[in-house]
Amino acid sequence: MKRILLVEDEQHLANGLRFNLEAEGYAVEIASDGEAALALLLQERRSFDAVLLDVMLPGKDGFEVAAELRAAGQFVPILMLTARGRAEDVLRGFETGADDYLPKPFELRILLARLGGLLRRHQWIQQTPANGVAANSKADSEPAAFEFAGKTIDFGALELRVGARTVQLTLMEADLLRYLVKHEGQAVSRRNLLEEVWGLHEDTD
Repeated sequence: MKRILLVEDEQHLANGLRFNLEAEGYAVEIASDGEAALALLLQERRSFDAVLLDVMLPGKDGFEVAAELRAAGQFVPILMLTARGRAEDVLRGFETGADDYLPKPFELRILLARLGGLLRRHQWIQQTPANGVAANSKADSEPAAFEFAGKTIDFGALELRVGARTVQLTLMEADLLRYLVKHEGQAVSRRNLLEEVWGLHEDTD
């Protein structure tokens, strides 16, 4: 059973999401603010398969929480939930370490689809063996690593290595880089990126 940490300060919304997620077979724990979420993940070292993180929280907001988790080396998949759907807010979410971003209001089935996709990508990476090729995948279609200009992207370890320096990648960053590497030398459309990397439908505005 996948364990989900839901970080949401609106109790009625948190309870409703927990009810629906548990109905889908997830185990859900609620944190009402950013400090509580950080305590669970960094101090108590609790294990979760994904975090549903609201941006508008009392005290530390979701951006700060995501940034602190990544800075501390905690790379649990993060799906941000927010009423702030402006482009700059979405970009800030990804920059602070979110793996996906879902503006409110959202349909429950969209949330479940996004969460399921995030968990599947994380599981695929965890199951990638030492040679970097996951089970049931083709070595020529899923590169294990990519080298360019003295840099190495290690998709299995979610790392970008530059000399002695290592930069940890989020799942979304790795997925985007992997897609571009697989289509090296080709013009890649915005539509294809949205559909094949972000998992959005072609009619998304």
